[in-house]
Amino acid sequence: MKSRGDEEEYWNTSKFKAFTFDDDDDELKESKEAVKSLPQLSDQDDGDLVEKVSWSGEPVGSISWSVRETAAAAGGGTDGEPAFPSRIPADAPNVAKVNSGYSLSSLFKGRKAANVAAFADASGDPLGRILAPEIPKPKSEKQDLIGDWSPQDTVKRMQQGKAVSLERFRCLQDKMRLLDWSVGTHDGNVITAVLISLKKSLSKEVLIGELASRQTALRHFLNYLSESGDEALLGDIYSALGRTEDAALLQYKRHLSIADEEKRRDFLKGCLSLQFSAEDQSQVRDQLSLLERQMVIEAADRQAERGGKVEIFQRFPRRASIPHMPLITTLYYCCFYHYDQPEGSFSSPLNVRQSFKISEKQFFVTALSARAKQKSWSDVDALFTSRSWLGFTRKKSPLAFQKVVDILHRNAAPVRVLQDYVGLVDDAEARMALAHQHKCHDLVINTYRDSKDRRLLLGYRGKVEAGSAAERKIDELLNDSQIRWKN
Repeated sequence: MKSRGDEEEYWNTSKFKAFTFDDDDDELKESKEAVKSLPQLSDQDDGDLVEKVSWSGEPVGSISWSVRETAAAAGGGTDGEPAFPSRIPADAPNVAKVNSGYSLSSLFKGRKAANVAAFADASGDPLGRILAPEIPKPKSEKQDLIGDWSPQDTVKRMQQGKAVSLERFRCLQDKMRLLDWSVGTHDGNVITAVLISLKKSLSKEVLIGELASRQTALRHFLNYLSESGDEALLGDIYSALGRTEDAALLQYKRHLSIADEEKRRDFLKGCLSLQFSAEDQSQVRDQLSLLERQMVIEAADRQAERGGKVEIFQRFPRRASIPHMPLITTLYYCCFYHYDQPEGSFSSPLNVRQSFKISEKQFFVTALSARAKQKSWSDVDALFTSRSWLGFTRKKSPLAFQKVVDILHRNAAPVRVLQDYVGLVDDAEARMALAHQHKCHDLVINTYRDSKDRRLLLGYRGKVEAGSAAERKIDELLNDSQIRWKN
């Protein structure tokens, strides 16, 4: 083990020294001097990639930096330290920026008013307006636009949501390769984007010729034109491809925008010469016939309504004119206002039914709703009356009686009318549920009497009004000794 004298001799003669807090570190000083003597990194870098900035965040050499240095010198600032005003004027304008030399960092840190005013004077903008700096797009995004991508790579980048330029594909072969690759992705957005570009850059004849052999792209393009309302180009494509029925239907749909009755009638007459299918041709003819019938009925009813001599128009004033209405609405109108017209009349419901081949069930439901709305219960009852070949009458309906009850109830039919049709419901449980719902007391009481269920009859007595005819009838049945109740 070394003695104390040996240790002192070691520290006094060695180049290594013990650490103390009071002594200055010579090696630290040497390191600082070495760092200061190193050349600036910016001198070694490309000037386009690295921008020299001052301590305030401004590019060295820019206009704003020069103005700031000038203001610092005028304000007595020392070298290497920015000069700051001792007080910010209350009326000082906000930050002004015109040239791109204004750094983004200084915009968000906030500029002092004195420097801002000096910069506004130097830039020639007396108002000192705040103008946001132009932020250049990332080089990767610029590369997407100017990169020499193949059609396949371009489509992949479109699927990834990256910006691409389709205008660089100038020859027809590249354009079609681009379209084929987009179809192969099964991505409707990509396909439509490519088709929109082709629509702008190709002539109509060339585009139609190329799409004729690409059915998937053609369907997308036709759907795009239909959604965008480009009916002119859509019609040209139909005609060029020989799709005459589609072209005829496209022209036929234009009649929907014609409000005038006579103009629409004339347009429909012209549509009869179009090359429709046999079924569509028949429907167009029926629509024209219906419109002409509506015009005749409307003219006669308008005159009768103005004359004030027809009772039905006084009791139930018309709310709208009949032209352009659907067929079933027209039938309802005729059942409501012209139910008793002879069959040879244009306004007769039977004539409408026969002319347009309306089914029995559809006619029945429409007539039932119209006559129930008018509270003509005798006409309602006549709809159900059917005679057998032996001369017997019975109620028959092409519609389930449960739905008949619903229609009558919606039109506020009285209980005496509802009760007759509730009793015709086949299902016993449904019949009793409807009887309870619509308060058909006689039907419920008679059912409990026939089943000899005293307990249910006694319970139902508490649901009827006190002193009513239904209560008296229940009491009579409960006191009848000839009925053998089962409970």
